[in-house]
Amino acid sequence: MPGGRLTQQERRQIATGLADGLAYAEIARGLRRPTSTVTREVMRNGGPAGYKADLAHLATERRAQRRKPSSARSRQAPGRADGRDPEAVRAFEEAFSEIFIAQGLPKMTARALASLYATDSGSLTASELVGHLQVSPASVSKAMSYLESQGLIGRVRDERRRDRYVVDEGDIWYQSMIASAAGTTRLADAARQGVSSLGPGTPAATRLENISRFLDFVSESIVRAAEQARDILHPKP
Repeated sequence: MPGGRLTQQERRQIATGLADGLAYAEIARGLRRPTSTVTREVMRNGGPAGYKADLAHLATERRAQRRKPSSARSRQAPGRADGRDPEAVRAFEEAFSEIFIAQGLPKMTARALASLYATDSGSLTASELVGHLQVSPASVSKAMSYLESQGLIGRVRDERRRDRYVVDEGDIWYQSMIASAAGTTRLADAARQGVSSLGPGTPAATRLENISRFLDFVSESIVRAAEQARDILHPKP
């Protein structure tokens, strides 16, 4: 598979593939590129619905120009203590965070969450996150508070009585899915209440009734799937 940056022509092929409804893997095969390369390219530049080849190419060139000074420094940086390739880890965290951003997370919050998933321990302190992400303590605090409120991370005290943010604590993803289902249920309930306000049988009320039924079905399916996945993948001893 060819390495290096995507060419403008390759980006146009990606745009054509997206317009034709092709999966990332299928587009990648046509380009003889890894699927991850195509996924990262699309998510970084507007997502499947907003990807524009020429704009993506221009944005990449601008990012490359901004990174030239830091690239020289990174080549001289010491290796990681865990022996992993620093550039490979950085690329993974960037790609992972881009997916979180496309799903609605703020950029700083997405970067922090991706950093946690890239650690063997699944946990980092606030100061470790500040050093790793090169941001202010206030930015980290705001990001972690948001992730906690969404049930995407947990918080524990280590032996030095420091707060550690964790992604491997208990049923975090299960709890997150349940919280998501609860939010969907609240939306369904609100739509149902609108039926009586707008008058049963009216076009608006019928629309809201259909919405509430759809959301009820989705919410119940999420809960059922989450419980089944937990029981199968993480059975209690």
